[in-house]
Amino acid sequence: MTSRRDRSGTYHVRSLDSTAGPADAITLHWPEYLMEGLELCLFMLVACSAGTLLFYSGSPVLRYVPSAMSRLVLMGLTMGLTAIAIIRSPFGRRSGAHFNPAVSITFLCLRKMHWLDTVFYVAAQFAGGTLGVVLARALLGSRLAAPSVRYVVTVPGFYGTTAAFAAEFFMGWLMMTVVLISSNRVALASFTWLLVGLLVMLYVIVFSQVSGFSVNPARTFSSAVVAHIWTAIWLYFSAPVLGMLAAAGLYVLWSGSETVYCGKIYHDLHSPCPFHCRFRQLTQTPH
Repeated sequence: MTSRRDRSGTYHVRSLDSTAGPADAITLHWPEYLMEGLELCLFMLVACSAGTLLFYSGSPVLRYVPSAMSRLVLMGLTMGLTAIAIIRSPFGRRSGAHFNPAVSITFLCLRKMHWLDTVFYVAAQFAGGTLGVVLARALLGSRLAAPSVRYVVTVPGFYGTTAAFAAEFFMGWLMMTVVLISSNRVALASFTWLLVGLLVMLYVIVFSQVSGFSVNPARTFSSAVVAHIWTAIWLYFSAPVLGMLAAAGLYVLWSGSETVYCGKIYHDLHSPCPFHCRFRQLTQTPH
């Protein structure tokens, strides 16, 4: 394990080294694992609640917003704001606000995460997302299972499996491209949270009818395991990961691996960092 703090005392890196074992990882980073699980738990709880409020046939919202497209826009706005709130929360600032196995796997391949951190992050994300749907079912009851809501499962839409795969791949590619370009440039790093939130909003609006909008294997699993709907599950486990890895490969090819400074979506230099982090170096680099 390695730990260092800069002279100001605000930049504290607590990363695992090559000799670390599972016990070391849990001892040092268990708060981050818990936070990752709670982040996706919250995201899924909001997704289920908003989906029920906006699309359940007995919801009073339908009287005032009868247009399905208008309600889809409201859904996108809700999920975009939720993503922003999570990223900028104390939990998101500390854990890195991945709440997505595809993001964690990509940063592992970029050598910003220790493999043990990745394993525990992914496990926490799957567990947290599932907990969020279970809690939503307890709160919303049969309304969440209604045909118009169906636990907000992600399944291929009107255009079939091929289009759904392409959509999930593209969304993953674009999301990681935006994250890498913005978070590794001084002028843009403080706006990454906003760009990600805008993408989530647009994805919900544009791609919900194509793939259901997942970009997140744990998000799809958490709905599927409670709803017992496993349609094309392989698609949602592969396409987002492949898309993000493709984006990372192109970024490294274009800019070089040394230009990836950290594995956090949004770095504020005030929260402990569990990654192989050089973000302070970015802020001190002349541009």
